[in-house]
Amino acid sequence: MNIPKPLKVGDTIGLIAPSGPLRKGNIEQIKSAIESYGYNVKIGESCYLQHKGYLAGDDETRAKDVEKMFLDNSIDAIMCLRGGYGTSRILDKIDYKVVHQNPKVFIGFSDITGLHIVFNQICNLSTYHGIMAYTAPKWDDFTYASFINAINFDQELTIHNPTKEKIYTIFEGKAEGKLTGGNLSLITSTLGTKYEINTKNKILFIEEIGEYIYRIDRMLMHLYHAGKLNDCSGIIYGDFNDCRKFNEDDNEIIDLLKEMSEKVNKPAIYNLQAGHCMPMLTLPLGANCYMDATNRSVKFMR
Repeated sequence: MNIPKPLKVGDTIGLIAPSGPLRKGNIEQIKSAIESYGYNVKIGESCYLQHKGYLAGDDETRAKDVEKMFLDNSIDAIMCLRGGYGTSRILDKIDYKVVHQNPKVFIGFSDITGLHIVFNQICNLSTYHGIMAYTAPKWDDFTYASFINAINFDQELTIHNPTKEKIYTIFEGKAEGKLTGGNLSLITSTLGTKYEINTKNKILFIEEIGEYIYRIDRMLMHLYHAGKLNDCSGIIYGDFNDCRKFNEDDNEIIDLLKEMSEKVNKPAIYNLQAGHCMPMLTLPLGANCYMDATNRSVKFMR
């Protein structure tokens, strides 16, 4: 797995919008916020565009923006503007040789899961599930520190939740493997395609937002029937922001997650603060992950 070079103050971060357009905030304010941390910022064309109302430019423009940022030698890291929807539309339009031959820090989450999976599996590039540019004016100390620690760790990185956020043991045991995954809806959407997620002997990370619990049940069952839960060595359930009951007597989310983990006898934890939350953790996808579900610990090794 290619590990991008560390990011340091004075380096240049390139911003792209491979999914949806900016709906809140101002791109110049976002640029200034990131510059306040000591970085230079270069803004991709897609960050200024809107197409069909829900895309940041047409598919060709967004795909080319990805390639341009990897090809640009002045860019040290690539950060996505926001999620929304759109990466699944450009997976067949990106020249993956460009990404493979020009490894750089690549960070984002939510809909960006589609790119994380293909960059990990096709380009052999370790990427980062974490903060996006549009939230830069609101980054807190914990969130920014987690970002820096994740992209710069040398030998070992231990993950800790923010104070007062408990990690729950869902199914006891220990597991190890490269970390893969991201947003549940996006993971599920890869099944049956040539971009299908590979969970064999890996730690599977899952987060979600704004779904009814019965829909999460359906997507997890899809992963189960596709063999993805059986294939993985362990499961990390992250933040499930605003995932709620449809009816008052519906199952609690934690009970559903326990049921799914018990079906496959896989060590699992819940409520790692990675996903649609703030403060949030940055996780190095493709890195070697060691989890102890019994003692609720997660660490990464180079």
